[in-house]
Amino acid sequence: MKHLGTKRVETERLILRRFTMDDADAMFRNWANDPEVTKYLTWPAHPSVEVSRMVLESWVSQYDDNAVYQWAIVPRDIGEPVGSIGVVHGRDEIAMVHIGYCIGKKWWQQGITSEALAALIRFFFEEAGMNRVESRHDPHNPNSGRVMKKCGMKYEGTMRQADINNQGICDFSEYGILAEDYFGGKQAEK
Repeated sequence: MKHLGTKRVETERLILRRFTMDDADAMFRNWANDPEVTKYLTWPAHPSVEVSRMVLESWVSQYDDNAVYQWAIVPRDIGEPVGSIGVVHGRDEIAMVHIGYCIGKKWWQQGITSEALAALIRFFFEEAGMNRVESRHDPHNPNSGRVMKKCGMKYEGTMRQADINNQGICDFSEYGILAEDYFGGKQAEK
């Protein structure tokens, strides 16, 4: 495993890149201000663009640390961020990253989040040499679980009343994919 930081990752439809301070208005407008988008998240909808700006200041200031991974999801045809995807936490001793994501309602069910997550799974296994990529969701938000399944992650169980989000104390469903799953049982070539 080697930490590479938030490197630019491109797919057919998307550019996953570092946030800049110029993204505050798009962040606020496209997803962060919407209580429906943040319903099952751990942070509340932003009441103003100033809150989005403060979040971005925090993220941007951490980019010099190669163990920090926080991408803007930018569809090529739009040219501005419509969501975010990044590592919520990781464990170096087991070469694991836990990924969280959020995308504006206008872009739901278009395969954008699945495309972004699949690109990062590829990045973390093929470039960073991770052993495990995991994510989780509130079972009341099944579309998030479908994103994980579509990307080859396996359902590993549901923990009852083991988390908290904007709905209060909640269950969470855990998904994971191992390097051996991703590479089909073959060792990754470095």
